[in-house]
Amino acid sequence: MIDATYDILAYAYPPLIVFAAALLVLVLPRLLGFAVGALSLASVVAISLLAPEGAHLTRTFLGFQDIHPFLIDDFTRMMGIALGFLGTFAVIYAYSSESSRHLAAIALAYVASALGAAFAGDWLVLVFMWEIMALTSTLLVWQYGGDAVRAGYRYALAHGIGGSLVLFAVIAQYAAVGSFAMVTEAGETVGFADGIPLLLAVLGIGVNVAFVGFHTWLPDTYPRPHFAASVFLAAFTTKTSAYVLYRAIPEGNLLLAYMGGAMAVYGVVFALLQHDMRALLSYHIQAQLGYMVAGIGIGSAIGIAGAMGHLFNNVLYKSLLFMAVGVVIYRTGENDLYKLGGLWREMPLTAIAFAIGALSITAVPGFSGFISKGMVLDAADPAYYGGSEYQALYWLLFIGAIGTFLSFIKLGYYVFLHGPSEYTVKDSRTGQTVAMFSVGGACVLLGLPAIGWPVFADLLPLVDGIGIPDMAINELQPYSASHLQDALILIVISVIGFKLIRKPLSKMDYSDPSLIVNPTGYYLGRGTMLATTELYAAVDNAVVSGVKRCYWAGNNPVLAVDETARRLPMVDVPERQHADGGRSSTIHLRAGIGTTVLLLTIILTVVIWLLV
Repeated sequence: MIDATYDILAYAYPPLIVFAAALLVLVLPRLLGFAVGALSLASVVAISLLAPEGAHLTRTFLGFQDIHPFLIDDFTRMMGIALGFLGTFAVIYAYSSESSRHLAAIALAYVASALGAAFAGDWLVLVFMWEIMALTSTLLVWQYGGDAVRAGYRYALAHGIGGSLVLFAVIAQYAAVGSFAMVTEAGETVGFADGIPLLLAVLGIGVNVAFVGFHTWLPDTYPRPHFAASVFLAAFTTKTSAYVLYRAIPEGNLLLAYMGGAMAVYGVVFALLQHDMRALLSYHIQAQLGYMVAGIGIGSAIGIAGAMGHLFNNVLYKSLLFMAVGVVIYRTGENDLYKLGGLWREMPLTAIAFAIGALSITAVPGFSGFISKGMVLDAADPAYYGGSEYQALYWLLFIGAIGTFLSFIKLGYYVFLHGPSEYTVKDSRTGQTVAMFSVGGACVLLGLPAIGWPVFADLLPLVDGIGIPDMAINELQPYSASHLQDALILIVISVIGFKLIRKPLSKMDYSDPSLIVNPTGYYLGRGTMLATTELYAAVDNAVVSGVKRCYWAGNNPVLAVDETARRLPMVDVPERQHADGGRSSTIHLRAGIGTTVLLLTIILTVVIWLLV
């Protein structure tokens, strides 16, 4: 009976369940609608844990056989648990933050598309869900209005380009191998074929993963929508994309690993320079993604396991930090961290929740980030599992860890500790508190050496035959003396470093130089558009003028010959009465761009058909 129940779960497609909840939110009373949304995401956790392994709901689609929209393996279980758990409490947080039903419906549709990408068993399903995820996340940004609309257009442009590259990569992959398969029947990840398919895939996914130079949409967009929407955005697009990056290049790549190191350093540097709290957190999304990309690029068992573990943890503590900062914005209306201070007296619960998230992301022992970040560092460290070619990468990741400490000392100091509070405000609302401490509790639980490590190890996927948890518990030892020593060094350097740079840092508020992409892209796009339309207008005028002349000459042949004769002095043409009285044509030939394109398409189609 129990086995039969588990088999039924193979038909419980998580994205469809969550999307149905998104529709119900729009028609049900607000409390009931949000409750349905939270329950739908809680069911995703149960399905991820209990559904039988394998490819389910296999179909033939558009003539392609063996399309697998619902794959259950160690990786997708982990993704489903992480996204479902966080999504449940993000909905509760949104309800308590007075978010509208419209926002909740769009957010749930966005979550459904991200789950569709996470559970996809082949590249064709993935690319469909990838595009829907870009659309729904854009709508979630636009929903807030104001500055979020313009940022949403830039966000949509970036993800449209990235999605197009992924689509071309999938097409090239099918042309190269004749299949959309993401995993073999034995459960091994296929990856993209070398050459054009792999290059296009890495570039397209790199937009969503925020490679340095492709990341400008991230700090530009995430600080602008409703603060509850930022909680959803912080968890789903980038983390789902990091998982897809592993599926695209499962054997790793040295250049990819060093891109991760560059992301870790670049993100923390510009996080330190921010005044806007959510901009600081957005840059740290890029920095933390750097550790995931580095682990995937290293390609070893410990590197990939560490990357996936860090992904899982980042879903939790990064969203927790956005929740805590969101409560501060909700109560004070202020985004600039330097205009706050002393809020721990007014908002002790929010301060504690922030502290849990900060201690987790900075990898303090006893919190979840300590274990997963330590695994990635071990994978790069030649003294443990890394080769000599990763020595520089290890130091980049270590510098990124110092910058992370400095950033969150800065954020916590100026928001909660520095000086007396100028605000007399209430603490978080009940639903906000429940959400923050539920997610924060998971961050603490997964970091405990005796309890959390075995549980966390069970969640990690099996990679290259290394058994987790058995061998991992015996071999990895996250709380070894050397790991604790490294953590102590990081803490000491960061505390002393912040003391030295605090005053000069407070006077800095530099924008990311890569954000020149936004105005450059705007003016380049505008200039290109004007050049194209003006060229079209010139060609259109010339063609219409020529057609009109031919039409007039056809209706007035004698007058046409007469005018030609005047231009030829050696020819004597007698005067004649014109049949139409010599009137010029009154016809006006004009066509819109759409009509012209349609006519040209028809003409070219006929020509090609005749040639073939």
